[in-house]
Amino acid sequence: MSTSNSSLSVDFCGLQLSSPLVLLSGCVGFGEEYTRVKGFSNRDVGAICLKGTTLEPRLGNPPHRVYETPAGMLNAIGLQNPGVEHVVGTVLPELDFAETRFIANVSGSTVEEYHEVTRRFDDSPIDAIEINISCPNVKEGGVAFGNDPDMSARVVAACRSATRKPLITKLSPNQTDIAENARRCIEAGSDAFAVINTLMGMAVDIETRRPVIGNNQAGLSGPAIKPIALLKVHQVHQVCKAHGIPIIGQGGVTTAEDAIEFLLAGASTVGVGTALFYDPLVCRTLNAGILAYLNRHGLQNPAALTGTLDLNGPSTC
Repeated sequence: MSTSNSSLSVDFCGLQLSSPLVLLSGCVGFGEEYTRVKGFSNRDVGAICLKGTTLEPRLGNPPHRVYETPAGMLNAIGLQNPGVEHVVGTVLPELDFAETRFIANVSGSTVEEYHEVTRRFDDSPIDAIEINISCPNVKEGGVAFGNDPDMSARVVAACRSATRKPLITKLSPNQTDIAENARRCIEAGSDAFAVINTLMGMAVDIETRRPVIGNNQAGLSGPAIKPIALLKVHQVHQVCKAHGIPIIGQGGVTTAEDAIEFLLAGASTVGVGTALFYDPLVCRTLNAGILAYLNRHGLQNPAALTGTLDLNGPSTC
């Protein structure tokens, strides 16, 4: 059966998105950079996650910050940003909220900083708030908030108390039990999840015998991490489905087939990041491919695919 009435629109935390595609934080700056790319339109995406924002301005890490790897990319930008006051007062008024949804990305080095940055975004036109809990907690010796369920829950609870906007927790794959972390974050008030953040990696210059990245280690993204990301989305979905908690599935999406895999594994929307660096107009191709798949299978919208992975089907390997 096929139909020509399929739609790409999805409901995400009560927000109506025109497409299941979400541009990921750090890949499109504060949303205005891509307006300079000929042929790009914000209308091609359901939402845009803005660059990570902290309470005070940050210069970020020393160079090199980005390094291409086989089937991926290492980056250690170090949360360079102008601070929340500038973003709320200067950046947000320049964005066209009629074209797409915009999601703030909150980062911090203490629970108190997360709370305060979230509070500032709550009093703004931003549509939703994503919490980057992969940041190191300076009060606990640099342990990343996202690698400890107790710390993750504390951050989510602090942010929850500061906003009534949809709260999305960005989960790190660099932890023992991502499903347990998700469960704790739901209890603390998370409305949704972004799964996954980058994996930690390194590149070495054999001539200098030094790390290529100025920060020594960096986050690995791109097609190389897709199998890991798919598994993590599936694991988190097992916790989320009983609560109706949506997931932005992300990690190595470059084709419509990739996006559909994430939907089947349990994602409600699909994040696009590294692919934008070599094909800024990739979302148009992804949308066309997803829509063609929906039409071919007689499905009304992407929600009809979410979490429908058949775990008991015959193997094709």
